[in-house]
Amino acid sequence: MEGRKHKYTVRKVLEKWQLYVLLLPAVVWLILFAYYPMYGLLIAFKDYKGNIGILGSPWADPILKHFETFFSTSIAVNAIWNTVIISLLTLVVGFPVPIIFALLLNQIRGGKLRKTIQTISYAPYFLSTVIIVSIISLLFSANGLINSIITDLGGKEIFFTSLPEWFRPLYVGSSVWQSMGFNAIIYIAALVGISTDYYEAAIVDGATRFQRILRIDLPLILPTIILMLILNVGNIMNVGYEKAFLMQNNMNTTVSELLSTYVYKVGLQQAQYSFATAVGLFNSVVNFILLVLVNFVSKRFSDISVF
Repeated sequence: MEGRKHKYTVRKVLEKWQLYVLLLPAVVWLILFAYYPMYGLLIAFKDYKGNIGILGSPWADPILKHFETFFSTSIAVNAIWNTVIISLLTLVVGFPVPIIFALLLNQIRGGKLRKTIQTISYAPYFLSTVIIVSIISLLFSANGLINSIITDLGGKEIFFTSLPEWFRPLYVGSSVWQSMGFNAIIYIAALVGISTDYYEAAIVDGATRFQRILRIDLPLILPTIILMLILNVGNIMNVGYEKAFLMQNNMNTTVSELLSTYVYKVGLQQAQYSFATAVGLFNSVVNFILLVLVNFVSKRFSDISVF
């Protein structure tokens, strides 16, 4: 029986070998850039020395020395807290915005107008982090456009880019603006796949546009929304260091020092590779646990899950 199943599987693969050839580059990429780098996680448990490599470096004594060092530092709790706050704010503010944008865009019937709005909304996503931070500086610095308007109206200039209380609003606001259009693509695709029969029946019944959004659009794209929410929560501790590092200065480090910026400074600038790897591994483990928990809860209550 087992041999028969094996022969059947081999025959099916050979029949569709072209598809497997097309899949091969993606599998190779996944192995080289996603799985093979996991070998480097050993550095977190060793006193890594570049001249003798990962396997030649001695094991840390105790084995969790670098993790203990991280949690004993004064910056650990602050960096973790700042990362969680930034991630939660970005999730709470940024997650519903693409959904709302896609729902509103779906109401536009003019093809040219719709394509124009889509193109404009996608554009910021393809700007580099340096350009985004430069725009923030241009608008919100002491001599920026916003302060010029404030002073012209008789107010006092506000040091947006220096004051700690303004770091998070600027970071989250710019992130939402940059990613809104691009993140809406998957919701737009889900909305396009909805049969027009639902809308025609709703119009006949006298449903308004808002009622059609509430009773047709949202329920039918809900599985997509839940899946994206699971993935976003599972990625909650992954905040890129680039923008936070570029926006960081001596006055706002209390709120701008994130796990990613800390790893960058310790790992690359101070060459403490084992310590930085331990911090990065802690970050990844937390993300994995959150992903599994959220996926379990979603599967339990809505029967929708990633795995």
